[in-house]
Amino acid sequence: MFPDLSDSRQAWLALTLLDGVGPRFIQRLLQEFPSPRHFLSADIAALRALGIAPRILDSLAALRRRDPALLARIEQVLEWQAQPGQQILYRDEPNYPDALRQIADPPALLFVRGDPAALHDPQIAMVGTRHPSPLGAETAHAFAREFTRSGLTVTSGMALGIDGACHRGALAAAGQTVAVWGTGLDRCYPARHRKLAEQIVEQGGALVSEMWPEMGPQPGQFPRRNRIISGLSLGTLVVEASLNSGSLITARLALEQNREVFAMPGSIHNVQARGCHRLLREGACLVESVQDVLDVLQLPLLSALQSDAEPTREPSTPLWRWLGFEPVSPDWLAQHSGMPIPQVMQTLLELELDGLVLNSAQGFCRARP
Repeated sequence: MFPDLSDSRQAWLALTLLDGVGPRFIQRLLQEFPSPRHFLSADIAALRALGIAPRILDSLAALRRRDPALLARIEQVLEWQAQPGQQILYRDEPNYPDALRQIADPPALLFVRGDPAALHDPQIAMVGTRHPSPLGAETAHAFAREFTRSGLTVTSGMALGIDGACHRGALAAAGQTVAVWGTGLDRCYPARHRKLAEQIVEQGGALVSEMWPEMGPQPGQFPRRNRIISGLSLGTLVVEASLNSGSLITARLALEQNREVFAMPGSIHNVQARGCHRLLREGACLVESVQDVLDVLQLPLLSALQSDAEPTREPSTPLWRWLGFEPVSPDWLAQHSGMPIPQVMQTLLELELDGLVLNSAQGFCRARP
């Protein structure tokens, strides 16, 4: 069946299928035409005179010839939209998130699984390395939990490492979180996050992508995803990132979108903190607590957060004073504490079982309170 291009939604779908059409082209198009429908029905010679690329015109001609492949894709996505809990948001409709509409290159479409209302709530983006230190992952989890308790929705990119820790932290606070995918929503990537994706939907959050549902992972799609993460949010917090981390792309995009950028400092010996240190040198807001972010965003911290806080636990062992938030070896602890190695190892094991100490390949350190 040929799509009804007089229908605004189907015109948007057809437009995004044309070869060479992306968000920036659509911005230009909407300066020349009132809507996608007007563009799709325009005279080819007139479009050529406007400098429209030949491959776009060739694709438009194929659409007008009722190319079976193009029509089949439109039919497939209309069937996808008809499934419970799945919908498409179009950028010219009221249910499209206002924060995202304000950026320079908003997606024409947003495919959503879950509750689209979550996209309209105040959001904080949290991003970072796929290979975090144990303390970095725990810090991301703890901050996401506290942001959720303060009334913010945590938005991240569903990647391994910091992203996953942030989504889980929000869920642990019985809150909602938004996961922006760099693939279509029928292609969970990474696959090991399939259960996490289900939990996000079940708990009132949303999975979001501008990619058509069947699209698999391709490198160029992830920077496009990053602009959505930052564009949906009031600010972006980089928890832990190396100098070549994609998280720095998200931070740059946030700046271009006139959003706040936050970064956590780390050890000078931690290569996964150097990206954050670069951001701080360039003017990002230094973050040591959730309150630091809320103050900049001028948001109140809910009293429930304070009342739910657990009291600080101080173990009686003399080893505790030698343990900080940077990993140290058991030999170093034995040397400085004067305790024999067997006693050090036994104490560390007990502290780890109590959740007070983290054990990693780099050594032992305190868990974040």
